[in-house]
Amino acid sequence: MAFSVSPSVIVREVDASQTVPGVATAPAAMAGIFKWGPVNDPILITSENDLVDRFGKPTDDNYETFFVASDYLSYANALYVVRADDASTTASGTTLVYDANSVIVPESSTYAAFDAKYPGALGNSIEVSWCTNSAYSISVVAVGGIDENAVSNSAVFQTIAFNSTAVSFEVANTVSLPAVNVGDVIVIGNASIGYQELVVATASVADIDEVFGSGNTAVTATVGFTQAIGFTGRYTLAETDLSKLSMTKRWQHNAIFGTAPSANHLHIAVIDKDGGITGTPNTVLEAFDNLSTTAGATNAQGATNYYPIVIENSSSWIKLANSSVIGTATQTVNKYENMVAGTDAKTESSATLGSLAFAWDTLKNANEIDIAFVLQGKGDDNATRANYIVANLADYRKDCVAFLSPSKEAVVDELKTNSKLDNAIAYRNKVQNSSYWFMDSGYKYRYDKFNDKYRWTPLNGDMAGLASRVDAWESPAGYRKGIIKNIVKLAFNPSKPQRDQLYSADVNPVMSQTGRGIVLFGDKTGLGTASAFDRLNVRRLFIAVEKTIATAAESFLFEFNDDFSQTQFKNIVDPFLRDIQGRRGIIDFRVVSDSTVNTAEVIDQNKFRASIFIKPARSINTIELTFVATRTGVEFDEIVGQLA
Repeated sequence: MAFSVSPSVIVREVDASQTVPGVATAPAAMAGIFKWGPVNDPILITSENDLVDRFGKPTDDNYETFFVASDYLSYANALYVVRADDASTTASGTTLVYDANSVIVPESSTYAAFDAKYPGALGNSIEVSWCTNSAYSISVVAVGGIDENAVSNSAVFQTIAFNSTAVSFEVANTVSLPAVNVGDVIVIGNASIGYQELVVATASVADIDEVFGSGNTAVTATVGFTQAIGFTGRYTLAETDLSKLSMTKRWQHNAIFGTAPSANHLHIAVIDKDGGITGTPNTVLEAFDNLSTTAGATNAQGATNYYPIVIENSSSWIKLANSSVIGTATQTVNKYENMVAGTDAKTESSATLGSLAFAWDTLKNANEIDIAFVLQGKGDDNATRANYIVANLADYRKDCVAFLSPSKEAVVDELKTNSKLDNAIAYRNKVQNSSYWFMDSGYKYRYDKFNDKYRWTPLNGDMAGLASRVDAWESPAGYRKGIIKNIVKLAFNPSKPQRDQLYSADVNPVMSQTGRGIVLFGDKTGLGTASAFDRLNVRRLFIAVEKTIATAAESFLFEFNDDFSQTQFKNIVDPFLRDIQGRRGIIDFRVVSDSTVNTAEVIDQNKFRASIFIKPARSINTIELTFVATRTGVEFDEIVGQLA
């Protein structure tokens, strides 16, 4: 090490790359039917709001699946969600609506049409509106005279009048003006009286442009606004007084952007047209400012600004259509398209095992996705879904635990308590034995704030959530660690004898006790036989230890199998296990990685062996209290040792 007499900074390096990392709980994962989002693609979700943004709100068709995910996220903040392929169709932008005033658009000869980004009926609520530089603001009546680009055959207004609520046009001859439709933004006024932006509320005809082009007969059309015109007095302007009034139509969504797009650029707004997504019609879902129509264009930060690429990479609601283009060299000024024909093919009850299995299979590769828990979501009465995730995820990966609940039919739809008991046990008996799953006893009644109603939902999201809040070697049960959130009541509140029967069958009771809340009262896995691994804390302890030490062991690959490597391995594993021992997760342990297991034969096979012996801590499942009454003259020491 360097040495310095005078004050200085001494730099040294310490290689900590082979230190065993601490035990941390990995995310959970689930698959099921959702209203929106990518299909068969695991997405990491961190909150209920994130869940809604990516996969939509709960509906009558998927609320059990949704609230299992939501409930888990009320305990933890990391959940992989996979939307199953339910054969839904994607809403397409096949209905294009154009404003009627045609102008030459210099930016591009074509514009690609849009589709909803993901399949499902929710896409039918989407409207896409976009405008060019020339379309952002259009004169209806220009200061100093009628807009020459908007009038043919030298037609003139006979009268233009406005009062506090409306503007009227009386015209003769053939006139072609920009159509004024409900929802359009109109700027009205002049320099002397001021300008106001008003939203069109009514029009005396469906399309004013059509009336203005109807012939030589004088026609009056009136446009009313959502708010009053704030100018004082009443004005009637003859054709010689046109300089006193200007009336400009702006793009409906101009307020989002503030200014017009540059030449060769587009503003794009994605709208919830009917409130099906947000609950409020015409809510702006997302907006894309000043996107270029030129391939290869970049913004000031050097990132791509070409609108097809930006939309594909950044939009949560739309994508470019695979085919069809809109427009020609002569473009209509403002364009918008409504998404149509999106459908939902399946509900969470009718979803096939095949479609769900496809989604679950995206979670099989432990090298790609690190997970600690798998949530069943909604179960089916024959337990085929439960068996699939146990066999193909939990047992297959051996680094996670599947959390199961009996079917709704078993405990909610059944009225008799004893039948609920029998049904829950029967459901468990349909699931293959394994220490890699954990089953609760039922369903809970909880409030659905999105639809203002109460629903019965499975408890497996809560069970995994409780497990996520404790160390891997701890049981997530009891009054300290097993209190259930977001619950009004249980579908099945087992009595003490019923809890005994459930526990004997590897079903973990959830019970309600007056004054103490609703709590998980069990920690058994589905192993089916007496073993250390028939307890959740032991199974999770070994998963955590195995996963962590295996990761550390990877650094020894391609090293020499000699005394140095054997000793070094032990030296990095011992502190890790000692730490867990200090935190009460292990009673005792021993790591053997020397020549007793790494014999000459093993070394010649290019193998390295280590044996890791662990005595796991056991949870208390039964407490026996003995109360003894004694005679006054008896010393306690005389009888303590006599009690069994």
